[in-house]
Amino acid sequence: MMKPVEKKQKKVLAAVLAGVMTLGFWGSAAYAADKGAVKMQSAEVKTDRQIKVEHLKLTQEWDKVFPKSDKVDHRKVTFVNRYGITLAADMYVPKNAQGKLPAIAVSGPFGAVKEQSSGLYAQEMAERGFLTIAFDPSFTGESGGQPRFVASPDINTEDFSAAVDFLSVQDNVDANRIGIIGICGWGGMALNAAASDTRIKATVASTMYDMTRVTANGYFDYEKDKATLQKERYANREALNAQRTADYKAGYYKNAGGVVDPLPADAPQFVKDYYAYYKTERGYHPRSLNSNGGWNMTMALSFMNMPILSYADEIKNAVMVLHGEKAHSRYFGEDAFKKLKGDNKELVIVPGASHVDLYDNKAKIPFDKLAAFFDKNLK
Repeated sequence: MMKPVEKKQKKVLAAVLAGVMTLGFWGSAAYAADKGAVKMQSAEVKTDRQIKVEHLKLTQEWDKVFPKSDKVDHRKVTFVNRYGITLAADMYVPKNAQGKLPAIAVSGPFGAVKEQSSGLYAQEMAERGFLTIAFDPSFTGESGGQPRFVASPDINTEDFSAAVDFLSVQDNVDANRIGIIGICGWGGMALNAAASDTRIKATVASTMYDMTRVTANGYFDYEKDKATLQKERYANREALNAQRTADYKAGYYKNAGGVVDPLPADAPQFVKDYYAYYKTERGYHPRSLNSNGGWNMTMALSFMNMPILSYADEIKNAVMVLHGEKAHSRYFGEDAFKKLKGDNKELVIVPGASHVDLYDNKAKIPFDKLAAFFDKNLK
């Protein structure tokens, strides 16, 4: 039989948990009742909870790395995530569209901007009948957030949900028919968002990276044993934390550099592919981190201890994992797909395609297959 003191402890613990999940620890009514009612004066004001949109200076001219379609209307929009960061996006709407449309939010690749691959995907899907937005993640491109050029597994997953917030309240969007597309590193973030946000009815992870895995373990970790991975990870932590000290002393954050330039003759083929996209007229953009100075070096720390696909097996809505047959990153997508459950999950391997082919090669990217997937699952 449970002792009275144990019952009381369980009651208090239950109240504390409820408070943390709803009102906050000290705001829990149940906890206050158990401790005895005490009136306290809150310093909170109404504006503390207000969703505030920052005014962003957005480029109005067409500055994408792909041609403008005459089949869609285009305009700039902004929205706010749960951390108060205002995000910039390009909205694409099928010309002469009527009624409430299914909608798709697109982002990626990791270190790219909406004027590159994600914008191409958004425009192509708009041509196929969807209202779409391609957005710059927090701290990058035209989006807000300080300091610049950092990423976060949590905040960048939230960016997708913030895009869903925005799309859900548009007059010409059916809030029950919203999907997302994540490209490269944002493919993993998209799966993480789908595991968290039940409003996302269909998800495509294209040519995906699991950024937490590759940051913690490096490339091709399946070739290394556990002890080697742990040793390398510790050495990386030491170097990154030393860089934190150096940054704080210097008063600015050192960047890691974008895609290597000049390109070494002995560079792996996938690095040559990145160079061919980000460092040439094909895909170069002045706001792209990969095309220029890259991320802040210490950004990697947040990805080393926070696996983003922990709950991928709990995604109930539809998922397509899309990868190139010859992509160096293919193992990320295939391993992620193995975690997915249910009969509404699909793995698509594009014959002959490399990782970067699925950035902009319209002969390789199966846009019609993507449209059929979203048509089926955004009902």
